[in-house]
Amino acid sequence: MMHTNASILIIDDERDIRLSLRGIFEDEDWQVTEAGNGTEGLGLALEGDFDLIFLDIWMPGMDGMAVLCALRDKGVDTPVIMISGHGNIETAVTALKNGAFDFIEKPLSLDNVLVTAGKALELSLLKRENRELRSRIQPEEAPTITGSSPGIVRLRELVAQVGPTEAWVLITGENGTGKEIAARAIHRASKRASKEMICVNCAAIPEELIESELFGHEKGAFTGADKAKKGKFELADKSTLFLDEIADMSLKTQAKILRILQEQKFERVGGTKTFKVDVRVIAATNKDLVQEMVEGRFRQDLYYRLNVFPVCVPPLRERAEDIPEMIEFFSRRMIEEQSLRPVRFDRESLDLLKRYAWPGNVRELKNFVERLFILYQGQEVNVSMLPPEYRASAALDSLAMVPDGITDFKEARARFEEAFLRRELARADGNVARMSENIGLERTYLYRKLKTYGFGAEEGR
Repeated sequence: MMHTNASILIIDDERDIRLSLRGIFEDEDWQVTEAGNGTEGLGLALEGDFDLIFLDIWMPGMDGMAVLCALRDKGVDTPVIMISGHGNIETAVTALKNGAFDFIEKPLSLDNVLVTAGKALELSLLKRENRELRSRIQPEEAPTITGSSPGIVRLRELVAQVGPTEAWVLITGENGTGKEIAARAIHRASKRASKEMICVNCAAIPEELIESELFGHEKGAFTGADKAKKGKFELADKSTLFLDEIADMSLKTQAKILRILQEQKFERVGGTKTFKVDVRVIAATNKDLVQEMVEGRFRQDLYYRLNVFPVCVPPLRERAEDIPEMIEFFSRRMIEEQSLRPVRFDRESLDLLKRYAWPGNVRELKNFVERLFILYQGQEVNVSMLPPEYRASAALDSLAMVPDGITDFKEARARFEEAFLRRELARADGNVARMSENIGLERTYLYRKLKTYGFGAEEGR
């Protein structure tokens, strides 16, 4: 395994179990701490910084379920694997609903323990990396890029590649996908990170004021200009200028922007003094600039000046596997910033939210989490508690998989099942192992299903 120096807490009243697990984990070079009862274990978990907790359910005094609930109520998000010699389905379901990562039965299997621990440590490592990245940014800055889907992994790779360079970047993506977050990540990875990134929303500034906003103005340049003012280009000297919604500028302003970008020199409105700056530009748009050029609304020369290094931020509907992690991310912010009690989502509600189209993308998801915290602080959310528009949309999405004209129930079910499997296989990039984990089906059974519907070898690899 690749999880070196992992820190594990074992809470179990059976000494033999603790010794057995210690031996397994120390063979992996992991650090192990033991607790012989629930009260002691809870204290250690609250005081320490563990990557993973193994927690026995049946213990005298404070049992494992009580420890788990106390940890989640205190905001501890360390993955917890429940272990029990008296396992049943109801107990396992209850543990998972209360926030456990997984549930395994005694007698413990070496392979099962290691595989389950490995998966939990991957989640723990991801959470730790997110916390560390968030701690590096100022409170007023946007959060880091969150998610582990292929599209987001690729986005982070591009940011890491282009960030340290001086290349100009054009970021495209739908409204609410997090284009500004990507821009801030690029700026933070650059040599200019010690200075504040200067942001301009080109769509929010009236046409008659945009030149003053970008280039500044001298006193008396126009009515109301009672003193000189620096523009965004001047403020961004030796830093990064983020031009958001770049396609919403008029052609006249685009022409002036192009000259400034090429020369890095400008005059304030109403002034004659030339200012020279050193500015790195990151631009963003939710529009198709190629189409905008074809229709005469965007200058071709400006497009090629800005599009040195293109970056596309994928919409949320194309990375549904990131939704639970992003819900957890926004939930953590609510807990930390507003001292609210945690809100948990059961597995069925998370599955439904992963099927929702999220037309407002990450911005909509953030607002959704805030809304649910207001409604259900300290509670577990099930499907019936979700806002009606989310339940209705998922239902319509399911019906859309069955073509009109199908009236036989068996055929409708088969068509739905085939469409569902095809969609989930695509979301998993053709990886059946990942798909198996995503939808909760055993891999051998899933292979049989894929073969039944004639999926090719390339699709079902």
